[in-house]
Amino acid sequence: MPELPEVETVRRGLAPEMVGQVFAKAVVRCGDFRYPIPHHFPQQIEGQEITGLTRRAKYLCFHTTRGHLLLHLGMSGTVRLVPATLKPEKHDHVDLVLVSGIALRFRDPRRFGALVWADQDLRDHPLLAHLGPEPLEKSFDGLSFWQKSRGRRVAIKIFLMDAKVVVGVGNIYAAEALWRAGIHPKRAAGRISLKRMEILVEKVKEVLREAIAQGGTTLKDFRSVSGELGYFAQELAVYGRHGKDCLHCKSRIRRTVLGQRSTFWCGQCQT
Repeated sequence: MPELPEVETVRRGLAPEMVGQVFAKAVVRCGDFRYPIPHHFPQQIEGQEITGLTRRAKYLCFHTTRGHLLLHLGMSGTVRLVPATLKPEKHDHVDLVLVSGIALRFRDPRRFGALVWADQDLRDHPLLAHLGPEPLEKSFDGLSFWQKSRGRRVAIKIFLMDAKVVVGVGNIYAAEALWRAGIHPKRAAGRISLKRMEILVEKVKEVLREAIAQGGTTLKDFRSVSGELGYFAQELAVYGRHGKDCLHCKSRIRRTVLGQRSTFWCGQCQT
């Protein structure tokens, strides 16, 4: 699943090409997504100028003159800018056609993604209102994260991936940040000291910034808008390295399932 760095990579690729453009029409070949696309969706966006493109958690937010379009890539979704006349391939379910003749083509084989129109303040939208702070903003700091963790018995990796606590820290980057911070993924969040939480927050920001600079991580499906791979996969220290040597101590990287997700760690470096 694309995580925050991948979605931010997509946003940065789309913004220069789309902001200032106008939606001419929407072509919906299949609208059966996580939230089914309503029949009147094309009428909602037609003729609207794109005034900005931001990201909230893993949602791309297209701001227009009369509302907002939320796009979530789901498990396997990708977007590309292509000539609107280009013949669609299998799983190319939606085209958002611009007056320039270019289309934002949304491909989603598993259809867990979403295209949702919102004509309200996004801070109040049901999909976004409950979300925690952005991990790269000042509002996500060691003290506030530590305070939220007090009394919590949940494993720190699960706590770190809770979007109500902080958004966008998915499985890959949680594993990498915990390794860099030297914290065992199963350690109870409420038993971690303020100092170690401050280090963890620092490492989360560090990992995410590095991943964004590398264009995200491609393990299977992810491609940028231009079709390029995300190269942070080459920097992974623990994720997907079960049985290989730890880059620090040469112990074997371990794997287990935590919260129904594969979890990787070094038993020597992480306590």
